[in-house]
Amino acid sequence: MKMNKFFIIFLLFIACKQKQKNKLTIATAANMQFIIHELVNSFTKETGIECEVIVGSSGKLTAQIKEGAPFDVFVSADMKYPNKLFKNGLTTKTPTIYAYGKLVLWTMFDNLKPSLNLLLSDSINHIALANPKVAPYGLSTIEVLNHTKMFKKVKDKLVYGESISQTNQFITSKVAEIGFTAKSVVLSPNIKGKGTWVDIDSSYYSLIEQGIVILKNRPSQINNAQKFYNFLLSAKAKEILNKFGYSTK
Repeated sequence: MKMNKFFIIFLLFIACKQKQKNKLTIATAANMQFIIHELVNSFTKETGIECEVIVGSSGKLTAQIKEGAPFDVFVSADMKYPNKLFKNGLTTKTPTIYAYGKLVLWTMFDNLKPSLNLLLSDSINHIALANPKVAPYGLSTIEVLNHTKMFKKVKDKLVYGESISQTNQFITSKVAEIGFTAKSVVLSPNIKGKGTWVDIDSSYYSLIEQGIVILKNRPSQINNAQKFYNFLLSAKAKEILNKFGYSTK
């Protein structure tokens, strides 16, 4: 009986490992950290395909993919990194734009009314933004500061997060009085209504073209990856993306 019991436990362990192995692994830019779960839940409900989500900055995820990380789909915050992977022969085809991101300025301090001019105030000591070297939204922030000729005036106040996720932590924990983040973050269910934010004029930064690409790292998952790729470009996914402040036109 003991042998049978241990044998059953072993079989369950193997089955669990196999199930985990068969999950579609989606590497996702940090600006999508809240919306991706709604998208994945809708996709799984529609197809029965279970997914695992790995969140990070687009640059760091790209580096991991180049090192052979077992990701099946890359949902990036820009097109630069997916195009790099395509040029390196790591994708099944060229990347596709699935949405256009928007930048906002956000504060958790009730006595502050967010605006670009506020960044120059003595009441602001720390301005949070994502690292422009690895995070597209951080690069867009630098474009805004250069466009408004503010960068030199506020550079000593800038606090860089490794990704939008860490930038959000700086803002929500009040380590920084104010910060730049993705509009999808402030419209997410668990954040909506917290603090005060304003849109940044989209003419101040380059269009944030967010791309999706299917990876070659796990050939056995390419068919399922294609299904998620198709889903993210579907009307249902676009409805979810629009709800979180993305443009899909």
